[in-house]
Amino acid sequence: MKTNILIIEDNESVRENTAEILELAGYHVETAVNGKEGVEKASLIQPDLIICDIMMPVLDGYGVLHMLSRSKATSAIPFIFLSAKTERADLRKGMEMGADDYITKPFEEIELLNAVESRLRKISALRKEIAPNREGLSAMIATVEGIEDIRKVSERQQVRHYRKKDIIYREGDIPAGLYLLQQGKAKTYKSHELGKDLIIRLLQSGDFFGYLSILEDKPQLENAEAMEDCDVIIFPKEDFLKLLNEQPIIAQQFVKMLAENMIEEQDRLLSLAYSSVRKRVATALLELKQRYQKEDDKIFSMAVSREDLANMVGTATESLIRTLSDFRSEGLVEISGSVISLISPEKLERMKN
Repeated sequence: MKTNILIIEDNESVRENTAEILELAGYHVETAVNGKEGVEKASLIQPDLIICDIMMPVLDGYGVLHMLSRSKATSAIPFIFLSAKTERADLRKGMEMGADDYITKPFEEIELLNAVESRLRKISALRKEIAPNREGLSAMIATVEGIEDIRKVSERQQVRHYRKKDIIYREGDIPAGLYLLQQGKAKTYKSHELGKDLIIRLLQSGDFFGYLSILEDKPQLENAEAMEDCDVIIFPKEDFLKLLNEQPIIAQQFVKMLAENMIEEQDRLLSLAYSSVRKRVATALLELKQRYQKEDDKIFSMAVSREDLANMVGTATESLIRTLSDFRSEGLVEISGSVISLISPEKLERMKN
């Protein structure tokens, strides 16, 4: 499928010449003769990139950019200003409003093509899934141009070491930033006033956490604790928020991760409400396997405290121990101290379903 570019330009000669250059380069081009028509076309066809003049009748380029930035459907479309206005204040105004690039008239053909190709390459990189690790975030930040402060997200990160059972943060704490588990295992959990805990999420190397409180501008909504010795990278809150505010696509990726986490939590709550203890224990064991099994492991084994497993299942530790004993008698698992080995994950899967 050809890349679709929308040109918004009231000057017929400039509009047709620009369209011809881009069409010869293999792009599909749509045009609009003024800002109002451009906004309508952008909303209708949602092009891959917009090139827009500034000085136009009906609605100028600044107005076009402002209106498109207010719509979810068009706010992330790369936007290049094309204008004879060369004053630094004009350029700065456009970039501060969220434009991705600025080409001054008259321009060379190669200048136009380079700007278009560069912006399309970067938007393609940003639209890819964020690899859930430090390298993924750093690669994502490396695609951002023109916003030097955002690069501090990489430069100002802190790495902290936590020992097993150390608290990373507590419910009610003011969030320090975006957390990334670089190495080890951790968990987030909620505590009941009667002293019972419920594990919300198991964390593995490469998982982001703690960002819900930043997005909602609230204190931490749960506790986070190391399940074994861990290294955690903390990206400053202010830099993370600037990254989200300046780059809508990156914000969309974090919202997507948040939505996926919420779906997992809803499934867990449904299981707690209606599934038997046996089914919930089977589900918890399979979740541990999915999270922590290494590729070369023929049989998944993991040391896990009975208390943590009971908090995943939402049952008393005594009930969990009895169920594990039944599973061992049935040949589903083997138990050696705190280490549980899944001998028949297929049968556990059938029990889960």
